[in-house]
Amino acid sequence: MRKMNKWAFSTLVSLLVLSSVTPVFAAEGGGPAGTANAPTGTQASQTITILHTNDIHSRVEESADSIGYAKLSTLLKQQKASNPNTLMIDAGDTFHGQTIANLVRGESIVKIMNTVGYDAMAAGNHDFNYGSAHLVELAKQTKFPVLGANVKKADGSRLIGTNLIKEMNGVKIGIFGLSTPETAYKTHPKNVEGITFADPVQEAKLQVAELKGKVDVIIAVTHLGVDTTSIDTSKKLAEQVPEIDLIIDGHSHTVMEKGTMVGNVLIAQTGEYSKNIGKIQLTFEAGKLTSKTASLITRKDAEQIQADPAILDIINDVKKSQEDVLSQVVGSTSEKLIGERTVVRKGESNLGNLITDAMLKETGADVAITNGGGIRASIEAGQVTKGQIITVLPFGNYIQTKNVKGSDIKAALELGVAGYPGELGGFPHVAGVVFEFDASQPGGSRVTSVAIKGKPLDLNQTYLLATNDFMAAGGDQYTMFKEYPIANDFSSLEEAVISYMQSVGSKLPKVEGRIVAKMASPAPTTPAVPAAPVAPTVPKVPTTPAMQQDQLKVYIVKPGDSLSKIANLYATTWRKLQELNKILNPNRIYPGDEIILP
Repeated sequence: MRKMNKWAFSTLVSLLVLSSVTPVFAAEGGGPAGTANAPTGTQASQTITILHTNDIHSRVEESADSIGYAKLSTLLKQQKASNPNTLMIDAGDTFHGQTIANLVRGESIVKIMNTVGYDAMAAGNHDFNYGSAHLVELAKQTKFPVLGANVKKADGSRLIGTNLIKEMNGVKIGIFGLSTPETAYKTHPKNVEGITFADPVQEAKLQVAELKGKVDVIIAVTHLGVDTTSIDTSKKLAEQVPEIDLIIDGHSHTVMEKGTMVGNVLIAQTGEYSKNIGKIQLTFEAGKLTSKTASLITRKDAEQIQADPAILDIINDVKKSQEDVLSQVVGSTSEKLIGERTVVRKGESNLGNLITDAMLKETGADVAITNGGGIRASIEAGQVTKGQIITVLPFGNYIQTKNVKGSDIKAALELGVAGYPGELGGFPHVAGVVFEFDASQPGGSRVTSVAIKGKPLDLNQTYLLATNDFMAAGGDQYTMFKEYPIANDFSSLEEAVISYMQSVGSKLPKVEGRIVAKMASPAPTTPAVPAAPVAPTVPKVPTTPAMQQDQLKVYIVKPGDSLSKIANLYATTWRKLQELNKILNPNRIYPGDEIILP
């Protein structure tokens, strides 16, 4: 069908709808959807489709639970064939993470995204991991804008893009981007020297004021997340800037199957690692937004999708150029080394112990501490290659030593366990240290005992601390380390781990109780002496040492466990355990996890 001149058509539609009533509509996920801005001219009814991704962290290939860029490219082509009015948007943490990206400082990801056909992305905190200057260089190579309206240089000017307007068949779409202020400490501080991250809410208000009246719908692409431990979240943004119609979000790795409505604002997020691709449908009637829905295309949904050969060629070319270096065998392990975020961000793991032991051997320090958020993958049993080590430790961090007072070591441990039983990127993995903490106490007052090299911690004594340069500079809010002068610089974490594995062979550390989480047992009560005979009671089972241990009310997940199984053991429900432990997905618990019991 031939299209009418859009300006003539706009006039005709305006006359037809002049006396119409603004429709009421609902978005999938619950609650009424917000009204759009005044129409700029469009057909009587049409749909804009948006496919979106977030927190891929350079997992470029298809895997058992990831869709990968090659299938995403095909999905986008199919969607555009079905509806040419389709956009492709990413919400950050994209250029960094895996070896395929890190060895070429993100340029391989730019090449892939350009070929897929992205329209815009927001800069995530890990997109700054090569330094802010290099992020600017990457943004020059992209065929789409990299947005961060609140990312500013010392002179107040913006480091990267701010907003854009896309017109699709007469509908004008305003898009602006925001980066989390947590970037100031969730990348190495040197990466963002001279850069400030303005208040996302205030910057969003400025962006809305600039776009309002020019567009029919306003979209914020944000790397903010919905974690309750964060100050600046997409939910807060939706509450305080209700003129936004849609927020495409990242950072918290949250799976939102049908999006989340906050007032009239729809928030959409896919989870992580391209396990899902987000799909949003915006429906317009006579130029007004009347419906907005969010859904996910899962790995299973994409099973029969054919991978795009053009993307596969790019991936294979990059991998081939890196093969010789990465395939070098550097050691072996007789058991899986656990690096899943659900483990290393809330408890001890054998991989965390391996890394910190390597740090001690490299430096001769008294204490080693590294953050769980810096451990990015597991290693299966068998031969271990350099590529696997780099995948586990992708940030290029190197080891530094500082002479630190015992009081600040204790303060660091308090900081690291403050979020327990929730996941925290700053959770401390240690060597040379054994400590216990009481998870029933408030954050900052949990650590009950600390021993260094078998002796109680002396708060006034100075200890030689080995940590990574990210934490030494105050990263992950370890500001207690920041002002101490650097005693010495050492090799990178991955080099230290490789050297350590080569020296010890297959005798690698295990989980051995370096970190012990306890819950305070209730104070014993003196039973009242009955004044008169009472009815017979059911005999109690005598307590044993093992049962007294259970009174700590912490259960360690074993292979084959599920929340339902654990709930049955302790006469409770899986829902209560999920709520008590703040578990986002009740199907995702892993051996070694600590489950607090009612």
